[in-house]
Formats: sequence, structure tokens, C-alpha cells
Amino acid sequence: MTEKSIMPELRIVKEEPSPLALLRDVRDVMTGTGTPQARLDKLVLIIADRLRSEVCSIYLMQPGQVLELYATAGLNRSAIHATRLNVGQGLVGEIAAAALPLNLADAQAHPKFVYRPETGEERFQSFVGVPVLTNHQVLGVLVVQSAAARIYSEDQLEVLQTVAMVIAELVVGQSLVDQVALTREKRVSSLSHSFAGQSLSGGLAKAPAVLHRPQIRIKELVTDDPAREEARLLEAITALQEGVQKLIQSSDPLSSAHAEILETYQMLAQDRGWKNSMVQAIHTGLTAEAAAKKVMEDLHVRLEQAQNPYVRERISDLEDVTTRLLYHLTGVSYTSAHSRLPEAFVLVARSLGPAELLEYGQERIKGLVLEEGSAASHIAIIAKMMDIPVVAGIRDATDIVQPGDLVVVDGDHGEAFVRPSDDLEAEIAELLRLRAARDAQYQALRGSPAVSRDGQRVRILLNIGLHMNARELSASDIDGVGLFRTELPYLTASHFPTVESQQLLYAGILRQAHGKPVIFRSFDIGGDKPVPYIHIPPEENPAMGWRATRIGLDRPMLLRRQFRALLLAASGQTLHLMFPMIATAEEFHAARAILMAERERLVAEGDMPPHELRLGIMLEVPSMLFELPHVLPHLDFISIGSNDLMQFLFAADRANDHLTRQYGGLRASMLGMLRHVVTQCAAAGVEVSFCGDMATRPLDAMALLGCGIRSLSVAPRAIGPLKAMISSLDVAALTDYLEFLCTVEQGSLRGHLVSYARDHGIHL
Repeated sequence: MTEKSIMPELRIVKEEPSPLALLRDVRDVMTGTGTPQARLDKLVLIIADRLRSEVCSIYLMQPGQVLELYATAGLNRSAIHATRLNVGQGLVGEIAAAALPLNLADAQAHPKFVYRPETGEERFQSFVGVPVLTNHQVLGVLVVQSAAARIYSEDQLEVLQTVAMVIAELVVGQSLVDQVALTREKRVSSLSHSFAGQSLSGGLAKAPAVLHRPQIRIKELVTDDPAREEARLLEAITALQEGVQKLIQSSDPLSSAHAEILETYQMLAQDRGWKNSMVQAIHTGLTAEAAAKKVMEDLHVRLEQAQNPYVRERISDLEDVTTRLLYHLTGVSYTSAHSRLPEAFVLVARSLGPAELLEYGQERIKGLVLEEGSAASHIAIIAKMMDIPVVAGIRDATDIVQPGDLVVVDGDHGEAFVRPSDDLEAEIAELLRLRAARDAQYQALRGSPAVSRDGQRVRILLNIGLHMNARELSASDIDGVGLFRTELPYLTASHFPTVESQQLLYAGILRQAHGKPVIFRSFDIGGDKPVPYIHIPPEENPAMGWRATRIGLDRPMLLRRQFRALLLAASGQTLHLMFPMIATAEEFHAARAILMAERERLVAEGDMPPHELRLGIMLEVPSMLFELPHVLPHLDFISIGSNDLMQFLFAADRANDHLTRQYGGLRASMLGMLRHVVTQCAAAGVEVSFCGDMATRPLDAMALLGCGIRSLSVAPRAIGPLKAMISSLDVAALTDYLEFLCTVEQGSLRGHLVSYARDHGIHL
């Protein structure tokens, strides 16, 4: 017997089914009457007939990562709901595990083949299967089989994938698959447990969820007019390209990371292969929206298989561009900021820009959950200014959370709760009640100056950077602004702010201050706060890199423009200005020279400068501890910034929680250094203020008062706890005790200070 006689004849079937006819039939079944099971039974009959195959089967995913046979035409009917395969088991399980199709002429020869006798499938040789996908989640597998050895053509496989996408909508719409359970199994063990992330801003909030980008539900999947859908698609692609082009044109011509992202979007939006794939999908019978979604699902699966990390990273870019295209097609706003929002909500986003957060305002947004973000990010800075608790690093948050879900954000511990259990929700409600009661106690302290038990007056200043924070200035117990972060408008703009726009902002803050001092810090951009209009090469240590005054001295035009805006805004008034990131006396003198030259230029042009200039520096680089004698004669004040000072002093990244716990500010070396700075400044008649995060924590602030500091600049939310601590403290007694501790103890003094506060009835 020859080899030819024992081997089955292999046929490559090239007869094409009518895609439009098949999709119309599938659509009619989906929109028709009958139970979901009855409709699935009709679908498999239609698909088998149109593809000229003996078998068509649909397996759906069940909890426990099990695929269950839900409908079949050609296999034994008794196998329905009886045949079950684990993900990864058999050919069906392999398709579900990889989310990729299989097209086999001899299925039983495949190493993954598993025989299920109850199905009677031993009669069938060829096998083609595709995953049933929605939002990159496998809901099931669609299978076609034939007795003859045949390989289905690429066009037929494409049609089968298109049908699988339409089936996915029926599965979701009829709740044939418990997506919540599948999501829970895939990503988390229990939806009532906390998701551990990174705290970017403290606080506690509970409210319904709003997704930053509204989910798009595609209503029409199948079309009878492909030409019209192709025209709609091309029109939307053109609008997308024009929108990206406008964003690029509005940016500064200097290259930047932001510009590179926009250029990537532009290349994707102009990609012919991407467009042609969607056009081809339309001509199989899909609407423009459905075609865009299908192509995205296909590309997502393929890119996830790539070994090259760069290629894998392009997944998010493709998803973002496709989402933008869908918004153009449906006319839906690209963000939820301009839609109808609940009175209170937690915003959930993959990532978020500072300008996007500001669009939501401060009144309704109670918390923020992010998939991406870091403690040094722009969004963290602005969220703290807005007093919004933020937890980042919650993987797949935008997939897990549905609009309207109850979400709890615990920014103090870096946790988020989604759809919490009744017990947990009650516990959170009690915590919020206790916080409200405590805040009411703090509110009772407002209006009177911060004075200690022994009569020491402590100045309470604000750290702000937004107009919305300046409302706090009207309170009688607020002495002014100790740090106005001028860089926040820089971080939210696509180009360097004009002199006019900056002048308007600064003048508005001075008006709101009603004569109280406002200390403006010249911009601290670059390094760990990149902006899209200044090209900063990659740096291994951006916090210690090209940033702040270093950029200003290398690009003096930028400093001159900001100085001009500040001088004009404070015309005829007192201007308090300090320079950040000063490492040497020469840097201070160089920045001061640029300021004075700009002042002289204004006078020469006939403008009125401020009647008084009060200059200072941020003490945040350890080298300045040794250069203070060279700058103190030229300074009016110093503001100590503990965030950078401590990370440079201890060589401990402030974004690393493990290191910040180990090298806290309550070490004897740190407090001894602060006492020495206060002594030097007092001798020179230079005021000392403290504006780092240490000042916001009552125990740490207590230690600062013991070091001789009498001016604390903090975020608005820290005022109540600080005043409660100050009013219960005898500063003179603490000063003596701290001086003793620093001479006899090394390492952390935290334990000693906690005991002291407890023994002396100090409110922490």
C-alpha cells in the first residue's frame, strides 16, 4: 500500500462564503426572539452551513477558567453543557490560553489534542477555531470542523474571527458569561479586598466611580452599506490626523518626550496598514466602529506575543489612537470632564495629565485611582494641591472598575477598594465619620493665631500653586504664602507660558492675598518635572539633574521672562522671590544678577517695579550648608525644603518608601543640622521658614519648633492638626529636651519624641 493511499487527501478550500450574507444572518439571530440558548443553537447551524462544514461549536468561559460546550451543530447534542475543558487543555483550551486562532488539517495529530468521547468528534479531521474576545478578554472559543482534511483560507479565517466578535456582543449582552467573576479570577482574589498601590496623595474618600475616558458601547456591529461605513471611517481618520497635528503645532518646536508621543500617534494615525485593515473589516460586513474595535483586538493579541519590549509597549499607543478614532466616529467626548458628573465621584484612569485633572475641578472629585503614576509625577503634585487622595499602580483599574461602582481610596495607606463588602463599607463609613468629627474639632481652632502654651507665636503659611488654593488666604489665622509653586502652569501647558499669562496669574494671587506676603519660587521644572517644550536628555538621576535654576541660568531668556512677569505683577508692592536648587553661592549671585538687570530694564522702559524686593533661597542642596556665610549677607530669608534636602543628605530616594522610613527627618543628625542653620540665620538677621513635607506631620513639626523654627509653610489640609499640636505644646520645654537628646542620642529620635508628646499631653 503506497503512502498516498493511506494518507487522506488534503484540500485547501478556496470557495469564499458570503461574508455579508453570513453576518446578516448572524445579526438577525442576535436581534431576534428566543432564549440565548436557542439563538446560539441557530448560530452554529448557520455558521456551519455558510462555511460548508459539518460541525460548528461554541464554547463559553465559566468561573474556574473552564470552557463549557454551549452549542453545537454536528457533535452529539448530549455533549452540550457536559463537555468541559480547562484553559490550556486541548485545542479549545489552547486557543483560549493564547487568544490566537488554530487552523489544522489534521487536528488529532496536534500534540494538544484531547479526545472527548461524548462529543463524537473522532469522525472529523480538520479543525479551525478562533477566540471570542471583548476588550482583550477571552469569553469563549468558536470552532468549525470537517471530516475531510482541509485548511481554511485566510479570508475564511478572517470571516470566522469577525463572526466571533459579533457573537461576543451577544454573550456580553445576554450575560452568558460572568465577566465580573472572570475578571476577579484573572486579576484579583476578591473584589472586596484592597488593591495595594502607591500613595501619591493622602486622605480617605468613598464615592461612585467615573472613568476618565467614557466606555464606548458599539450599538451597530453589522452594516448593509459598506461604502457608507468606509466613508465614515476615512472621515474620522482625517479628523483624528488633524487633531493630532494641531496638538503638535501648538507645542514648542523644541523636541521633547511629549512631542515624541504625539509624533508616534501621528505615525499610527497615518499608517496605511492600520487603515486598510479596518477597510477590509468593513467590507466583511462590519460597521466602522466594529471594524476599528476588531482590528484593535487583533493587533493587541499579536503585539502581546512579541518578544521585543518596545513593540509590546506600543500596545497602549495603539489602544489610545483607536479609542480616539472611536470617539470621532461616535461623537462622544474624549474625556468625562465635560459630561454630566455625579455630585461626588472617584476618578479612575489609566494615566492622567495635570491639565486633565484640573478640568474636573475640585468640588466634586473626591479621590483618584490610577494604573500609572509616581510620587514625583506632575499629577501627584497637583493632587496634593487639590487635597485629593490618590493611589497609583492599580493594575487594570480601568478594566476592573465599572462606572458607578463604589470605590474607596485610602491615600494614607496606598490602597483602593472596589465594590467593597458590606462589612468593609461600614468600617470605611465609620472612619469617615471619625475624620469628619476630628475635622470639626480642627475647624474650631481656625480664626485665631497659632500660639503655644508658653506664648510662642508660630507663623502658619501656605504651600500653594493654584488659584483655587488661594481662597484659604482669607482666613485670619493664615499669615501668607510661604511657597507659591510657579511651575504648575508650566507643567499644564504645551508651550512656555507668555509673560502676559504669567503676570496675570501672579497679580491675581497678590490681590487675593490682600497684603499678606506671598513668597514666589522661581520655576522648578526639568529633571523630575519634565515639560514638553524643553528637551532634556535622559538622566540617570533626574532629581539631581538639569532642573530649576540650573535650567534658568543655562537658558537665561526663560528666567528673564518669568522675572519680568513677577516684577510687573508686583508693581508698587513688595515682591518676595526665592530661587530653588541653589548648590553654590555663584548660582545665587548669577540668578540675582539676572533679576536686577530685568528690574533696571523695566525702569528704563517706564514701568514701575516693586517698591521692595525681598530675596531668598530654597535650602535643599547640602553643599549650601557650607556656603551659607557667602550668601547670608545678601538674603532676606531662607526656606528649608526637606524633601530634596533629606534625599540628598542621606542619599535616599524620596520616592522609595523603604528608604524614607529608614532615613526620616527625626534623626539626630538632621535635627542638629537644622538647629545649626537657625543659629547662623539668626545671627545674620535672616528669617527661616520650613516648607517641606516634614512640616505637615504634627510630630515632625513639633521637632522643628524645638529646633527654633517659627514659620511653617504647609498645604491647607495640614493646618488643623498643626494648630492642635501647637496649642498643646510648651516650646521652651521641648527645646531644652531636644537639645539634650541631640547631645546624648544618635540615630532616630522618633520614639523619644512620641513618648515626650504622650507624657506631656501634646495633641498629635
